[in-house]
Amino acid sequence: MEKLKKRWEIQKNWQLLFPVLGVLFTVFAAFLISKDSPKWFGVENTTIGWFTIIVFCTVLSLCLVRFFLWCFKKLEHKWKVTYKWEMIAIFIVFAITGSLSGKLAGPLVELLGLGREMTHPALYWTARIVLILPIYKIILVIVGWLFGQFRFFWEFEKKMLRRMGLGFLLP
Repeated sequence: MEKLKKRWEIQKNWQLLFPVLGVLFTVFAAFLISKDSPKWFGVENTTIGWFTIIVFCTVLSLCLVRFFLWCFKKLEHKWKVTYKWEMIAIFIVFAITGSLSGKLAGPLVELLGLGREMTHPALYWTARIVLILPIYKIILVIVGWLFGQFRFFWEFEKKMLRRMGLGFLLP
């Protein structure tokens, strides 16, 4: 435990929440991807099917953890954070925000009257993708604030808006 605390610069026990959540979300994502693996081999609803899910989930979880650790190394000098555990919080915020904005865009498109059954697929997907951007920007700052990373995400948003030529919207 001390090795983990030292590696991620954790001073208080509550900060252990972020590595634990990171691992749990990684395993959950690996499970969501792996749960259909028995269908690939035609062994669904069997003991071999469950074994297949466990093996794929384990291998994918380990690969994802190694990928995220590689990302941390690449980004720790670019992102100005005080402690390494904050990097985990930032990755979790990006994951939650991306998923949530994608999920919320569908009902908003329906609410605008551009439902999948009523409009051409190109118009539907264009409207959905266009709606994802403002939803993402709003949710990113809110979820970032909930995870104690408001300052990082507020600066990230301002930088993103300036790069998109929308810096005039900032105060």
